[in-house]
Amino acid sequence: MKIAFLGGGNFGGRLAKLLTKAGHDVVVGLRDATQSHSANAYRVMSLEDAACHGEIVIVAIPYQACANTLPSLAQFLVGKVLVDATNPLRDDWSPLPLGESDSAAEVLARLLPSSRLVKAFNTIFADIMVEDRIERAGHPVTAFIAGDDVAANAVVAHIAASAGFAPLITGHLGNARYLEAMAHLNIQIAVVHGGGTNAAFVYHQARD
Repeated sequence: MKIAFLGGGNFGGRLAKLLTKAGHDVVVGLRDATQSHSANAYRVMSLEDAACHGEIVIVAIPYQACANTLPSLAQFLVGKVLVDATNPLRDDWSPLPLGESDSAAEVLARLLPSSRLVKAFNTIFADIMVEDRIERAGHPVTAFIAGDDVAANAVVAHIAASAGFAPLITGHLGNARYLEAMAHLNIQIAVVHGGGTNAAFVYHQARD
């Protein structure tokens, strides 16, 4: 599939490499495409060109940059699956309160109503986005997914599985509120309590 990233930081770059290795046609859009490194396994281009290229577009820029960046790309994102991998954070990684009845994903859905918005990958640290850390003792890291478009959710589940994650569709987009809370908890464990960023959630379902 044609997958585009908006933003190529540590998180976006690592997930882009995984999806490239899985056989997808991956590009990464940057504000300044001259920042590209020749060793990248994927192509780097402008944000506009990346948004045009992707059938699936993954938002990997900081949440606080979305309001200024995404509206100018809206015309290129009409009808496309738009994956929100952001978390509402301040610069110091502390939560940016949106209230109990809202989430970053729902904010972006209102910002880009013509896109098919899905929340995914936000509970996974960049340090886990390497092949030898995705699975532990036969239990792959869970990629939690939430969205109102059933077909779009299935597409995101497919690409998550292709990268080695265990996709779990949690239901409607409102459940992004819980996924973002999980990310905040993960950050608390990792940063405040010294657990480190080489850990992730695994949803384990016992079998009879």
